[in-house]
Amino acid sequence: MLLDKDELGSMTIDELWSLHEEISAILSARILDQKRKLEKRLAILHPGADGMETTADLRPPGNRKPRRKYPKVLPRYRNPDTSETWSGRGKRPRWLLAAVASGHKLEDFRISE
Repeated sequence: MLLDKDELGSMTIDELWSLHEEISAILSARILDQKRKLEKRLAILHPGADGMETTADLRPPGNRKPRRKYPKVLPRYRNPDTSETWSGRGKRPRWLLAAVASGHKLEDFRISE
Protein backbone atom coordinates (compact mmCIF):
# COMPACT_ATOMS: atom_id res chain seq x y z
CA MET A 1 0.00 0.00 0.00
CA LEU A 2 2.09 2.87 -1.27
CA LEU A 3 0.58 6.31 -1.28
CA ASP A 4 1.50 9.07 -3.67
CA LYS A 5 1.94 12.66 -2.56
CA ASP A 6 -1.27 13.52 -4.39
CA GLU A 7 -3.21 10.93 -2.40
CA LEU A 8 -1.73 12.16 0.89
CA GLY A 9 -2.44 15.75 -0.05
CA SER A 10 -6.10 15.00 -0.74
CA MET A 11 -6.65 13.27 2.63
CA THR A 12 -8.33 15.06 5.50
CA ILE A 13 -6.57 15.77 8.76
CA ASP A 14 -8.53 13.00 10.48
CA GLU A 15 -7.54 10.49 7.81
CA LEU A 16 -3.89 11.55 7.99
CA TRP A 17 -3.96 11.31 11.79
CA SER A 18 -5.41 7.80 11.75
CA LEU A 19 -2.77 6.79 9.18
CA HIS A 20 -0.11 8.24 11.47
CA GLU A 21 -1.45 6.21 14.42
CA GLU A 22 -1.46 3.01 12.37
CA ILE A 23 2.12 3.57 11.23
CA SER A 24 3.25 4.37 14.78
CA ALA A 25 1.66 1.19 16.12
CA ILE A 26 3.30 -0.94 13.44
CA LEU A 27 6.70 0.69 14.03
CA SER A 28 6.45 0.19 17.79
CA ALA A 29 5.60 -3.48 17.36
CA ARG A 30 8.49 -4.06 14.97
CA ILE A 31 10.97 -2.22 17.19
CA LEU A 32 9.92 -4.28 20.22
CA ASP A 33 10.21 -7.49 18.19
CA GLN A 34 13.69 -6.56 17.02
CA LYS A 35 14.73 -5.60 20.55
CA ARG A 36 13.58 -9.00 21.88
CA LYS A 37 15.54 -10.79 19.16
CA LEU A 38 18.68 -8.81 19.96
CA GLU A 39 18.30 -9.48 23.70
CA LYS A 40 17.98 -13.21 22.98
CA ARG A 41 21.14 -13.12 20.88
CA LEU A 42 22.96 -11.24 23.63
CA ALA A 43 21.78 -13.77 26.22
CA ILE A 44 23.16 -16.58 24.07
CA LEU A 45 26.49 -14.82 23.57
CA HIS A 46 26.87 -13.82 27.22
CA PRO A 47 24.70 -15.72 29.69
CA GLY A 48 23.95 -13.85 32.90
CA ALA A 49 24.47 -10.39 31.41
CA ASP A 50 22.08 -7.90 32.94
CA GLY A 51 23.02 -4.98 30.72
CA MET A 52 25.12 -3.21 33.35
CA GLU A 53 28.51 -4.33 32.06
CA THR A 54 30.66 -2.39 29.66
CA THR A 55 31.99 -3.91 26.46
CA ALA A 56 35.35 -4.46 28.17
CA ASP A 57 33.59 -6.49 30.87
CA LEU A 58 31.91 -8.68 28.25
CA ARG A 59 35.24 -10.00 27.02
CA PRO A 60 36.54 -13.08 28.80
CA PRO A 61 39.37 -12.20 31.23
CA GLY A 62 41.93 -14.22 29.27
CA ASN A 63 41.42 -12.10 26.15
CA ARG A 64 42.49 -8.80 27.72
CA LYS A 65 45.80 -7.48 26.51
CA PRO A 66 48.46 -7.12 29.17
CA ARG A 67 49.51 -3.60 29.95
CA ARG A 68 52.53 -2.38 28.07
CA LYS A 69 55.78 -2.07 30.02
CA TYR A 70 57.05 1.49 30.12
CA PRO A 71 60.71 2.25 30.68
CA LYS A 72 61.65 4.05 33.88
CA VAL A 73 62.21 7.73 33.27
CA LEU A 74 65.05 9.36 35.17
CA PRO A 75 64.54 12.81 36.70
CA ARG A 76 65.95 15.78 34.78
CA TYR A 77 65.21 18.63 37.17
CA ARG A 78 65.72 18.94 40.93
CA ASN A 79 64.48 21.44 43.48
CA PRO A 80 67.60 22.45 45.46
CA ASP A 81 65.53 23.31 48.57
CA THR A 82 63.55 20.09 49.01
CA SER A 83 65.29 17.67 46.60
CA GLU A 84 62.01 17.11 44.74
CA THR A 85 62.54 15.95 41.18
CA TRP A 86 60.71 16.16 37.88
CA SER A 87 61.33 14.02 34.82
CA GLY A 88 60.32 16.69 32.34
CA ARG A 89 57.15 14.85 31.39
CA GLY A 90 53.63 15.90 32.20
CA LYS A 91 52.64 19.10 33.98
CA ARG A 92 55.37 21.14 35.57
CA PRO A 93 55.41 20.89 39.35
CA ARG A 94 54.36 23.90 41.42
CA TRP A 95 57.82 24.50 42.82
CA LEU A 96 59.22 24.77 39.30
CA LEU A 97 56.41 27.05 38.09
CA ALA A 98 56.97 29.35 41.06
CA ALA A 99 60.73 29.42 40.50
CA VAL A 100 60.38 30.21 36.78
CA ALA A 101 57.81 32.91 37.59
CA SER A 102 60.24 34.50 40.05
CA GLY A 103 62.90 34.86 37.37
CA HIS A 104 64.89 31.62 37.41
CA LYS A 105 65.49 29.71 34.22
CA LEU A 106 64.45 26.11 33.69
CA GLU A 107 68.07 25.17 33.03
CA ASP A 108 69.02 26.37 36.55
CA PHE A 109 67.30 23.27 37.93
CA ARG A 110 68.62 20.75 35.41
CA ILE A 111 70.42 17.75 36.90
CA SER A 112 73.87 17.40 35.39
CA GLU A 113 74.50 14.05 33.77
